[in-house]
Amino acid sequence: MRKGLIIILFLTFSILNAQENTITKLTIEGNKRTRTSFLKRLAFVKEGSVLDTVRVNSDVRRLTLLASVAKVKSKIEKAPDGYHLTYTIEENFAIIPGLNIFTDNNGEFAYRVSLFDFNFLGRNQILGGFYSRDIFDSYGAFWEAPNLFSRKWGLGVNYQENVSQEPIFLDGREDINYRFSSRAAQASVMYEPNFNNRFELGLNVSRETYDLLEGDLPANIPASLGADKITIVGEYEFNKIHIDYQYQSGFRNLFNYRFVTGSQGQNDLLNNFFLGRNDFEYFKRVGTRGNWANRLRLAFATNDDTPFAPFALDNQLNIRGVGNTIDRGTAAVVLNTEYRHTLYEKGWFVIQSNTFIDVGTWRNPGGDLGDLVSGDTVRFYPGLGIRFIHKRIFNAVFRLDYGYGVGDEATSGIVFGIGQFF
Repeated sequence: MRKGLIIILFLTFSILNAQENTITKLTIEGNKRTRTSFLKRLAFVKEGSVLDTVRVNSDVRRLTLLASVAKVKSKIEKAPDGYHLTYTIEENFAIIPGLNIFTDNNGEFAYRVSLFDFNFLGRNQILGGFYSRDIFDSYGAFWEAPNLFSRKWGLGVNYQENVSQEPIFLDGREDINYRFSSRAAQASVMYEPNFNNRFELGLNVSRETYDLLEGDLPANIPASLGADKITIVGEYEFNKIHIDYQYQSGFRNLFNYRFVTGSQGQNDLLNNFFLGRNDFEYFKRVGTRGNWANRLRLAFATNDDTPFAPFALDNQLNIRGVGNTIDRGTAAVVLNTEYRHTLYEKGWFVIQSNTFIDVGTWRNPGGDLGDLVSGDTVRFYPGLGIRFIHKRIFNAVFRLDYGYGVGDEATSGIVFGIGQFF
């Protein structure tokens, strides 16, 4: 009898204690365009959950990663019926126009305009498109809903028609240019088991053609070739980056792969192949105004004997100041390291300086992995830059960098873009 009474008292105490530590009210405030129901669905903490500050902090970080959110604060208050939890949201403006102006491979004026809504329907879906004039016309349309079906499952589709002048690089031959055309449609399924891990798997159907524009070709390379391709595309991201407006800390690893199969080409130069690229990024706060940022990029493709190599050496992609698509390779190692320092900050506006070093090496088409450690393929570019940042508009970082090439026949140049370089 006594033992049964003790058990009853223990269970009663446990129930009362659990009720006392329960979150009985969850409030989200400050959001105007982002739907409250969407934010609550993403949050790990629900009404009726036992108070756990670790999970609350996880929610703060998870919601901060959304494109529509600039900052999140949490407040826990004791109430007679348990605890009341409030998330206060500071929203980003998420309808972003884009304009890139640059020179094309002929040294003439080129541009790319775009418009994207990163908070379509108030659910952080991405809807938008672009138009580009880079010798030829290109365009694309995108829709992506990472949390369409649930907090973990989403869907994305896109269509792109890209046409460009593509140089190929063969020993002893210069100024060989093709008109490259790609029409591609892709659908992808997204899975996010938690806010640190994200998976994506998709299917891409495309038609690619190469037509010679100018140049003296060797006998084994045709003037025109094309292929219908079916490509399996995938991506895995591990993200432990903490964001505080323009500052970042932590690390992220992003692995992309493409397995191109089903090719029906006119030449083995467009045969089946595997392409993989891995970006490891590391960020560290330095004092109250500094940020050290690093990216190590490793890239490899199995179509190592084709002059139509997949990895380009380019200002906007990897080495600032090197020029516009000046070389190509079938494997690459690139390290970008930079120190960002806030020079001025008031309200929503930030001016940030940037000191960087970009270094990379490539495997030449038809070469071997020894090319990666050959001095002939190494590019070393230190430089300086400046950033103008709007803290409450998603990815509103206007950057201007000057990269100075070190070595024989190295180039130097100014690079303009929107968004941090990485």
